Amino acid sequence: MARATSNSVNPHARTGVRIVVAGDKGTGKSSLISTASSDNFRPNVAPVLPPTTLAVDLYPDHVPITIIDTSSRIEDTNKVAEELQRADTVVLTYACDRPETLENLSTFWLPHLRNLEVKVPVIVVGCRLDLRDENAQVSLEQVMSPIMQQFREIETCIECSASRHIQVPEVFYYAQKAVLHPTAPLFDQETQTLKPRCVRALKRIFILCDIDRDGALSDAELNDFQVKCFNAPLQPSEIIGVKKVVQDKLSEGVNERGLTLTGFLFLHALFIEKGRLETTWTVLRKFGYNDEIKLADDLIPSFKYAHDQSVELTNEAIDFLKTTFDAYDADFDGMLRPREIDELFSTAPESPWIGNLYEDAAERNAFQGLSQDAFLSEWALMTLLNPTFSLENLIYIGYAGEPSSAIRVTRKRRTDRKKQHSDRNVLQCFVFGPRNAGKSALLNSFIGRPYTEAYNPTNEDRYAVNVVDIARENRKYLVLKEIPEGGVARLLGKKESLASCDIAVFVHDRSDESSWKASSELLERIASHGEETGFEVPCLIVAAKDDLDSFTSAIQDSIRVSQDMGVEAPIPISVKLGDFNTVFCRIVTAAEHPHLSIPETEAGKTRKQFNKRMGRSLMFVSVGAAVALVGLGAYRIYAARKSSSG
Repeated sequence: MARATSNSVNPHARTGVRIVVAGDKGTGKSSLISTASSDNFRPNVAPVLPPTTLAVDLYPDHVPITIIDTSSRIEDTNKVAEELQRADTVVLTYACDRPETLENLSTFWLPHLRNLEVKVPVIVVGCRLDLRDENAQVSLEQVMSPIMQQFREIETCIECSASRHIQVPEVFYYAQKAVLHPTAPLFDQETQTLKPRCVRALKRIFILCDIDRDGALSDAELNDFQVKCFNAPLQPSEIIGVKKVVQDKLSEGVNERGLTLTGFLFLHALFIEKGRLETTWTVLRKFGYNDEIKLADDLIPSFKYAHDQSVELTNEAIDFLKTTFDAYDADFDGMLRPREIDELFSTAPESPWIGNLYEDAAERNAFQGLSQDAFLSEWALMTLLNPTFSLENLIYIGYAGEPSSAIRVTRKRRTDRKKQHSDRNVLQCFVFGPRNAGKSALLNSFIGRPYTEAYNPTNEDRYAVNVVDIARENRKYLVLKEIPEGGVARLLGKKESLASCDIAVFVHDRSDESSWKASSELLERIASHGEETGFEVPCLIVAAKDDLDSFTSAIQDSIRVSQDMGVEAPIPISVKLGDFNTVFCRIVTAAEHPHLSIPETEAGKTRKQFNKRMGRSLMFVSVGAAVALVGLGAYRIYAARKSSSG
């Protein structure tokens, strides 16, 4: 592989680099900028120069550079801070002939940048090199090493002399390079190794270039890679040379088929260690990566959809995921264990399922493995909650089709109600209920968790997702979203809060009369909110803990409420006894036919009757007006005829 050249194309290139120069008074800031821009040293320059632009063709990347000089006056402190916060990179200067200015870098300037939350590369520049005492034998590396250990944001240290034209252009070359080809995202200076996200990206690139999937880049594949990234082929002798460099240092880096992944990663680490970061960055950017080593935003289609629409995977994407599941099921046990899941996502910046949201959402076996249904359920949930993120990860793990072919936007839920049927494959159910009603137990049972008597209140929204088989050709992914009692007010604070809900379930403890009262009040609130906003949702009532003695009055009242509101009678279940009364199938069926289970409040009924009466009144008024107009027209015709006959 060759060094990146000036004609390499970066589809996500910056339009410019803003360099802010700061440091103690008299350290040579203005002289440095003046000499760099004019290639001529002037002994008398203004204390603070106006913004200075360097010639675009001064450096190979042809990116415009704007240099901002800063004042050393105390009264300009706030203005300097504003400039530093707008910088792409900061050049901090000290005077080689004044040791106290070097000390001020670590005691003031570098801590000051951190306090301002300036998180950009820093170039430390020793100016006035020509004025340093010749008897002072100073090693820049020896002096700067402790400071660089403490302040990892320092990218490069360099000494220069504006009056002697020593290394002045190099200062701003390194400053620009620190922005266009930064070290921090790629390489850990402390361990001297590639960073994990860089390794993952390079692994994905290697796999994409390994056309025959034999685990090595052949000479032809290596040459194709070179042409794609650097617009120039490798000569046979160069290919031999590359492989020899690797093999001499790392025997497993090359085999009889070509350059292995280990060798490919080794080469990039070598480039970076030798200061050739532009080579690795050119490769990454050619494959669509941005400065965070993630796919650039413009490579991931964005989706526009209404609040009452949702996004789900197409059959094409699901088929790809099934094939991928089989490919990574190394022990052929029908499960993906954690290490196999990690390997599957090893070409993504990180595993998307780290964290309780996903780790706690799907059914896992005793070894934390996922079945194919559970694996697909996790994808269904991720696509529902964050379709762009889901699509991005599909691409990371090798989906090669058009990105738009992996995702479909469903029709509006209002349309579902009018058509009296939902064609969604992924249905979202909001689970409401008071504390200790059995909401969490319902979610746990849905994903195969054993029943426990221990009560652990849920304080944040929680998800559970699984496949529900309704009929031979009717499989749905059901997402249960537990809404903690304390989260209801927050949920209903938004008009469209119920728009993403396909069905709501209200759980109460059948043995606790107060539990039913609280649950019925929630049902009333949700139904009222739906009527007021137009985002009505079908509802079911679940009477949990059917294994305990029930309150007769609560049972009678719950049946009466369900009849009055026009929803199905409460469904008794016992998670403890494993008696679910087909509750999950009934949830899906009700969501598929939403018009049958939408509750009506008394206020809603009154409003509907009023609207009907108003409709009839308006109809009568319209008919009366029409009759009057017809009569008036007939009279005018009669009058006209009478006038003409006279």
